[in-house]
Amino acid sequence: MKIKFDAPRWEFKDGQFWLCLRIPTESRPMARNFAQTARAAFYDADIKLHRERRSLDANAYFWALCGKLAEVTRIPKTDIYRQYIKEIGGNCETVCVVDKAVEKLRKGWEHNGLGWVTDEMTSKIPGCRNVILYYGSSTYDTAQMSRLIDLVVQDCIAQGIEVLQPQKIAAMMEEWTNAQTDKSTSNQQSG
Repeated sequence: MKIKFDAPRWEFKDGQFWLCLRIPTESRPMARNFAQTARAAFYDADIKLHRERRSLDANAYFWALCGKLAEVTRIPKTDIYRQYIKEIGGNCETVCVVDKAVEKLRKGWEHNGLGWVTDEMTSKIPGCRNVILYYGSSTYDTAQMSRLIDLVVQDCIAQGIEVLQPQKIAAMMEEWTNAQTDKSTSNQQSG
């Protein structure tokens, strides 16, 4: 449960110390419900500075540029995306697989999403192929996501497509980083 608040106050009342929080209108029903239904137990609260979500996050911006690039180049945006996945670096594993298992591995891997692409190349081991397994952008850290956006921005500039100013892209990437950190922390706490 997330409850937004501001103006915290520290109070001593009835021989107890209290942390009081001012709750805005949209969070009051959730806060009231929690206070009325909470059991007599200890709870953990993770308090952090609230950040408003931006209307255009890094991933949405990337896809918007891919769409514009697809219009100009007449290359499907999913093909553009998959090519970038192969170019950013640090996002793949290479495994040696027996020939008869290659197709099953590739289909299974690519079933994970649009960016989960594969390539294959010859192996020095007879009866085997090396399969390169690329991870989709949903798994990317900040550096990888930044490289992905840099690639599409460079191609858009080369095609005369308008892009955001570098400082706006940097701010968007910072927001993306914070969201990834928040998601990772939340997953660790719930797991």
